Amino acid sequence: MDDAVGLYVLDLLGELALRDTLLLRTETVPESYTGTIRAFEPTHVLMLDAANFGGEPGDARIIPTNAIAGSSMSTHSLPLNILVDYLSQTICGKVALIGIQGWSNGYGEGLTPKVEEGAKEVAQILGDALSK
Repeated sequence: MDDAVGLYVLDLLGELALRDTLLLRTETVPESYTGTIRAFEPTHVLMLDAANFGGEPGDARIIPTNAIAGSSMSTHSLPLNILVDYLSQTICGKVALIGIQGWSNGYGEGLTPKVEEGAKEVAQILGDALSK
């Protein structure tokens, strides 16, 4: 359920006419898209994912790489801190991860209401910033 919050934000951003922005639905294997990212030659890379940082459902924050290092639970095949380090060192030095606090990590369709509301806020903020 709420583990798909990053994809939901991406879908909302995809509805906007964003220039010079590459949106990728990488699901659980973002490392498989490093070639696509490299070919785009970005100045910044921003990753979005569900996170558990002890916030309220729907809260969002930038997650420092050292905070995700050694995380024991992940739906990703490669730990995100390794991917962030790789992207920073080989593609562009400006890589960030925005985590959105989930509520339910169970199976099901759709986001829980507070997480959906938070995702819409994140999409609005990012859409405004990327439209400038």
